[in-house]
Amino acid sequence: MTTFTIGRWLLVALAIVGLAFAAPVVSAHGEESTVDDAPPYNGTADEWATWMDAQTTEHMGPGATEWMESHVGVTVEKMGQDMADDGDMNGYGSGAGYGHC
Repeated sequence: MTTFTIGRWLLVALAIVGLAFAAPVVSAHGEESTVDDAPPYNGTADEWATWMDAQTTEHMGPGATEWMESHVGVTVEKMGQDMADDGDMNGYGSGAGYGHC
């Protein structure tokens, strides 16, 4: 009977430790909404260009837009125009298309 009681208390202790560890991990993601991060579907070329510039800077740091433009060989404005026109990248970059991380 003693072994069963110790096992039960061990299970309770592990559950408490698990909850204590999980709470900060879950809250580390913040409370901001991801709606503000959504691409401007059916947006204008300027909206797309602004969004792409902001995303590139946010995820890759200052100067990342210029770096990306030089490596892809097309400006953010041109990519924004293509997204506004037909919603794809027309083969720019690696061929994987355009997506958001």
